[in-house]
Amino acid sequence: MPLVGTPAPDFTLKDQNNQEVRLSSYAGSRAVLLVFYPLAFSGTCGGEMAALEKALPSFTSAGVEVLTISVDSVYAHKVWLDRESWSLRMLSDFWPHGAVASSYGVFNTTAGFADRGTFLIDRAGVIRWSEHQGPGAARDTAVWLSAVASLDDG
Repeated sequence: MPLVGTPAPDFTLKDQNNQEVRLSSYAGSRAVLLVFYPLAFSGTCGGEMAALEKALPSFTSAGVEVLTISVDSVYAHKVWLDRESWSLRMLSDFWPHGAVASSYGVFNTTAGFADRGTFLIDRAGVIRWSEHQGPGAARDTAVWLSAVASLDDG
């Protein structure tokens, strides 16, 4: 897992609208919160995404872009977002399967999907905070907002 204080591994993935998103494109303009989750349409993931959707305005007003990532396809993300009426940006780490999750050290090779990894990346592209939990443990958006509040990257 990349260490706090080190550059975040760059990547390009497609979002739910099949548009490419490159992490380094945010450098110099916005901090980024990467939220890896196991699978769409699952109970714990759904609860986390609903809480994240509710907190999204707080992240946006703090200048933080929120990107969620799973091994699900762009099409599964699109259906899930439409069904739930969420505005989150969901990225597909579908192929090569779990490559980005692996580069962040949160790919669960036994299960074939990402564990619950969260990374706060500053505007310079450096990881400033992270957490890693197993697939069954829900995370708290209040913890993420606290990490954002302590972010000082000019």
